[in-house]
Amino acid sequence: MKDATGELSMTAIAVVAIAAIGVVFTTLIWPNIKANIERSTYCSQAYSCTGTGTLLDCKYVDDNEDEKDIKCPRQDTTVE
Repeated sequence: MKDATGELSMTAIAVVAIAAIGVVFTTLIWPNIKANIERSTYCSQAYSCTGTGTLLDCKYVDDNEDEKDIKCPRQDTTVE
């Protein structure tokens, strides 16, 4: 009986640990990953980029065909 109680305790600890990792992932890590994916997607569709420095002010057209503003990193390409 003592072994069964220990196994139940370890199972409960494992379930709580997995839930805690899930909460941390969904609240802290996933929003950053999602924002980077969206910015990458929108910057690949960007046009009319202006500005100096490492970030440019660009425009893109979203799924509803509305023009929106976004800041995209400068991508210097040189052809030799």
